Amino acid sequence: MSLDLRAAAKMLQFDEKADRVVPPTGFTARLTVFSSFAMAFLAVFALALSLAAGRVAERWGDELAQSSTLRISAPAGEGVTQTEAALRVLRTTPGIVDARALTIDEQRALLTPWFGADIPIEDLPLPQLIDITETDEGYDAAGLRLRLAAEAPAAVLDDHARWRRPLIEAASRLRILGWASILLIATASAAMVTLAANAALAANAQVIAVLRLVGAKDTYIARAFVRRFALRSLTGAAFGTLVGIVALVLIPSRGDSAGFLTDLSIQGWGWVWVILIPPLSGLVAFIATRFAARRVLEELA
Repeated sequence: MSLDLRAAAKMLQFDEKADRVVPPTGFTARLTVFSSFAMAFLAVFALALSLAAGRVAERWGDELAQSSTLRISAPAGEGVTQTEAALRVLRTTPGIVDARALTIDEQRALLTPWFGADIPIEDLPLPQLIDITETDEGYDAAGLRLRLAAEAPAAVLDDHARWRRPLIEAASRLRILGWASILLIATASAAMVTLAANAALAANAQVIAVLRLVGAKDTYIARAFVRRFALRSLTGAAFGTLVGIVALVLIPSRGDSAGFLTDLSIQGWGWVWVILIPPLSGLVAFIATRFAARRVLEELA
């Protein structure tokens, strides 16, 4: 990697005479700039998607990891008795910090997003909910269920495991998908630059032959093509990254309660990856053009 970086720095040194070898305009120039622009733009969104998925996975894990819910659906007249019995069991269970029965207002607040604020909750046969706060180590769910079955048969324990695990796995896989998309974008960008470089080298076959006749070495010729295409890719990627950032800023955000679609933003160390998109795009173009130039020059020899 260090050798490639030194070679890149040497090849990217300005040489006006060598730059004249490569045509400054034409479809290859436009193709390189546009493909780098588009790939950098997509890379910004793929990166934002991956980082947002990571934040959501962490938030869901933290919010659900140390909490459980107990639901009591008892016949009329037994609800209060079984609720008190369940609270006694919960408060004497190792691994549980606190257990608290939700009030009518709190249960109404939970149902408001689904049924509206005017729901007559007092007239509905709703179960009593008990919010459980755990320690970091947690509690023995199987043992607690056995104790509740004896003391409060109408109690049903929900430790959120069946909700937490699929959500975290889905967010984690979406994060991996984001990074995989970035890898595919880099590969596609390298392919496009390689095609453009091959076309430019083939179109200038006669120029290359004349340069060889006057004593120009293949390294000199390759340096001109590599430098020109790497700088084109760097320029296109810089504009694509800038436009991608502007597009992300225009997406509305809802803060901590946001999901994937409203939390596509770059935060903290994520900006380092964004800043690295243009130089990495230029490095990919440098490597791709370097190999393409060597291969084509060997074929033209």
